[in-house]
Amino acid sequence: MISLDEAVTARLESHGARFEVLVDPDAALAIKRGEFDGELEEVIAAEDVFEDASRGDRPAETDLEDVFGTTDPMEIIPEVIERGEIQITADQRREMQEQKRRRLIDTIARNAVNPQMDDAPHPPERIERALEEAGFRVDPMTPVENQVDDALDTLRPVIPIRFDEVVMAVRVPAEYAGSAQARIRQFGDLQREEWQSDGSWVGVLEFPAGLQNEFYDLVNETSSGEADTRVVKDEDELSTR
Repeated sequence: MISLDEAVTARLESHGARFEVLVDPDAALAIKRGEFDGELEEVIAAEDVFEDASRGDRPAETDLEDVFGTTDPMEIIPEVIERGEIQITADQRREMQEQKRRRLIDTIARNAVNPQMDDAPHPPERIERALEEAGFRVDPMTPVENQVDDALDTLRPVIPIRFDEVVMAVRVPAEYAGSAQARIRQFGDLQREEWQSDGSWVGVLEFPAGLQNEFYDLVNETSSGEADTRVVKDEDELSTR
């Protein structure tokens, strides 16, 4: 379950009665779109249906039977969300907007590069400033992934940017290979690996280009700065040596 502070109210009025449930805002929107595939218990604040959630008042069981044909809250809650309206306060709307703004900035920073600077990652601060300069407004009621393309279109006149993947080869000396490779291989899509005759480990990984600095930090941390890395520009370079 979620906390009351995280929940918004979904309200349905029918047959002269009002029904309210408390639910996570993103989950509520996914349920209304028919895209929710999680566990209902994890996205609601109460396994209950209210007449007035703010006061804790409950509707009459006869009203529940008349409208939904059941008194089971777990059957009624999705129907209230699907058929009803999502009620959010001004404070909730601002909080949702800020949360989605931070997630949007993080998503772009993790995946985007600067094509004019040899595909170097854009720091989150630069993305944030550019979005503000471009006047992009995050919609608190739309999933972040559905806003990324519009945000990129807005950013392109302000900064050079594109989404890309990077293929990185790394060689870890034998002294660190055992523990380092276990962490490095989880960073992205491990395309191939090879243990060298000297005990060193070579791996080739693909991951969002915006994560290059995080990758370098991980490699340096796990190898005390002794590992070698290089960006693989051509598939012909993928053979490990």
